[in-house]
Amino acid sequence: MRVALLTEGARPHPQRGAGDWCDRLAAAMPEHEFERYRLTGSRPRPPRRAPGARRGRPYAEAYEQLVRALVLPGERAGFASGLYRLAALAREDGALPAFLASAPARRLLERTWRLPGADTSAGQPPVRDLLAAADLLERWLRPLSAPWYGTGPGGLGAADLCHVVGGGPAVLPALVARQLHGVPFLVTEHRLHLREQYLGHHEAPYGWPVRALRLSFSRELTGEAYRQAAILTPGSAHDQRWQRRCGADPARTRVVYEGTPEAGRPAAGPEPAAPTLVWAGALEPGRGPEPALHALARIRAEVPGARLVVHGEQTAPGHRAHCEAVARRLGVGEAVRFAGRPGPLAEVWASGTVVVFSGLSRHSPRLLADAMLSGRAVVSTDVGVAREVVGPTGLLVPAGDPGALAGACLALLRDEERRGRLGLAGRLRAQERFAVEPEIGAFREIYLELVSRHPAFPAGEGGPVARPFARPAEYWLAEGPRGGGSAVDSRQPAEFAGAV
Repeated sequence: MRVALLTEGARPHPQRGAGDWCDRLAAAMPEHEFERYRLTGSRPRPPRRAPGARRGRPYAEAYEQLVRALVLPGERAGFASGLYRLAALAREDGALPAFLASAPARRLLERTWRLPGADTSAGQPPVRDLLAAADLLERWLRPLSAPWYGTGPGGLGAADLCHVVGGGPAVLPALVARQLHGVPFLVTEHRLHLREQYLGHHEAPYGWPVRALRLSFSRELTGEAYRQAAILTPGSAHDQRWQRRCGADPARTRVVYEGTPEAGRPAAGPEPAAPTLVWAGALEPGRGPEPALHALARIRAEVPGARLVVHGEQTAPGHRAHCEAVARRLGVGEAVRFAGRPGPLAEVWASGTVVVFSGLSRHSPRLLADAMLSGRAVVSTDVGVAREVVGPTGLLVPAGDPGALAGACLALLRDEERRGRLGLAGRLRAQERFAVEPEIGAFREIYLELVSRHPAFPAGEGGPVARPFARPAEYWLAEGPRGGGSAVDSRQPAEFAGAV
């Protein structure tokens, strides 16, 4: 079958350093034909002239309906209608980018945004906020005019299904393809896009009215994507519960843990001579090592030789200096080493006797799973995904309780046999859940299920004839597509200057 992979940006997760997830997925399933579609953040060429008054009227009506849904709480239901109407108009004449950048569109946004009852979060938006919001809306909606929606070669209408990786604006082409051609799509979110928008709300470089509009657009787009997606595949049960609170149908959500090629690496070697706690993560309030520093002060009262090694870069200015001051105030400054940016994680975990996670939140299972793969015993605060990842193979303590954290660490430092038993159990659990093979097997089954429920239909006048697969089985039994035996599309991925 032909699978269209929709992503935002050059790489969905460039900072992880584990290769491109989409490339790994395509390489692991050579029986299918994958093609990449990327929404980049760059701007395209200057738009053509805006449509005239007669042609611009339908654009204005659809745009006003969408804007009213974003700023008027009582008209949220109009978001999808306005979105699909703009997509249909863009397909007819390609003038959507020009209209969105035009003066009539800005005036319409200003008039609608200043209506009584509009949700601006800060009174009447000033002119600078109106201009910033108009620019953001133009970038957000630009994917509706992407040249991908036909049924010819390279068109999403010819795909058997669309696979959206990451959510956010990347879901727009999938929504349009489903609306125009009935192509089903699934959404894989290893980090929930809407949650990231909420977490970064206060740091966005805009005024409060624009921030409110930005969140409103993300919220409505996410809700529509969750309603229309054939299947949602969150990266954890914690994310699955979050999606359900945002309107996702429980019957259409399947947890698929993100596999890691590190699952087969050897376990860590001998423990260090001195009892050592190792901590890794971002140095920022709420996620930094401060609770571990307080726990270390209690631990050293009973195990004087205990020490703590902190690996991580500060993402909040001055937080490392704050943690160093806390360590000195607690009298453990000489027992704490701030190692900075971590090297290979396998070496980080091997440098400790016990791995400690002391943050007040944990959304991603990757770091926990990687620590468990080392075979070291894990102590973690019971937040976010920790309980489902660690399970009975580690010790969980309440968040914000340094005494409980110290007690759990002491219990493991004093019992070598228990450390070894829990470390081995954790390694086996992580290998079972986070290996690449279970992930690929899950998506292989999901693809077949979707195509069986939503078969492709060839174009023609003779009426629809179901085609569950784009090519017969014999096609894959010879030398493979394109004479190479692999179905991974080797061409450059289709790119479109879309939303940020």
